Amino acid sequence: MSADATPVPAVTRAVTRVHAPQRQQQPLPSAGAGPRRGGERVSFFDNAKYLGIVLVAAGHAWEPLREGSRAVTALYMLVYAFHMPLFIVLCGYFSRGWEASPARVGRLVRHVVVPYVVFEVAYTLFVRWAGDDPDRPVSLLDPLYLTWFLAALFLWRLTSPVWRLVRWPLPFALAIAMLATLSPSIGDDLGLQRVLQFLPYFVLGLLLRPEHVRLVRRRAARVLALPVWVCALTAAYWAVPRMNYAWFFHSESAEALAAPAWYGPVMTLAAFGCSIVLVACFLAWVPGRRTWFTALGAGTLYGFLLHGFVAQGAKYLGWYDHTWIRQPLGEITVTLVAAAVMTALCTPAVQRVFRRVTEPRMAYAFRDRERGFGQNR
Repeated sequence: MSADATPVPAVTRAVTRVHAPQRQQQPLPSAGAGPRRGGERVSFFDNAKYLGIVLVAAGHAWEPLREGSRAVTALYMLVYAFHMPLFIVLCGYFSRGWEASPARVGRLVRHVVVPYVVFEVAYTLFVRWAGDDPDRPVSLLDPLYLTWFLAALFLWRLTSPVWRLVRWPLPFALAIAMLATLSPSIGDDLGLQRVLQFLPYFVLGLLLRPEHVRLVRRRAARVLALPVWVCALTAAYWAVPRMNYAWFFHSESAEALAAPAWYGPVMTLAAFGCSIVLVACFLAWVPGRRTWFTALGAGTLYGFLLHGFVAQGAKYLGWYDHTWIRQPLGEITVTLVAAAVMTALCTPAVQRVFRRVTEPRMAYAFRDRERGFGQNR
């Protein structure tokens, strides 16, 4: 994904390729810069994207295992508390310099809108084939499964110039998110509830600077992150029978979650604080040097969009029906398989196969080619 048109989980072109020595720590881009550094990929961001997308796969793999397992549900809750906020914050960070120029709007269409249309149709046909909803119509206004994120990214990025004009952008975005939880009539068009409730994370990313990211890479931050993770996992285990973890999905109003209206704004603030702390702790442990999985960070868009077929297909084919799957060994096996599948889907070979639908050039579709519309930058 390009630096100015990258869907987050995938932020496939968000940063440029690294040629630094194997274990050399790389500086982050200077203030005001995007995620690029002199034509090189910044390994830190690629590492964060790969590790984050593996957690996305693990979370989806754990979904059928939640019933009857408090430990799996606690892990599921913990991961969902921060994995999408992580990608949305990174997406906002990579959008700091985005402007609505013709070339950048063209790249936004090619790298976000086109994949959204392609995969919305593909997932609809898959759902029909799997028998879950054989009569489901193809609707570009009702995102199915993973595609909500592409619709949200398109809307967030279009509004990014506005947030640079607002005097207090983060409080304003939080107010919008809180009000969304009070509005059950918003509906599912373009996943608007998620667009509004996840908006503060994107705006926070817009406000971050490289010096802020450097703070979480300090040794003190790594040391502090460990007890925070222990406390978070303990709290998640305690909360399993006491809390509706759907609050971390940010997809429903308080009324839809059978909660009093005032819960919505309160849970919005509580979830935001919790998620941002966990995102910071996660980034504190992301290596800054080039590793064996650094190159895979450039393929997270492919892994994100494609792994849904595997996750849903596994349930359709009855892979979770075996008793041993719900034992500790089976749960570990499922987690490792999910990580392996996601790793395979992020490889350069998969990128080459699917690049025409995730990063199409579309030189034929735009008149102003010299302005960059038809160039795959």
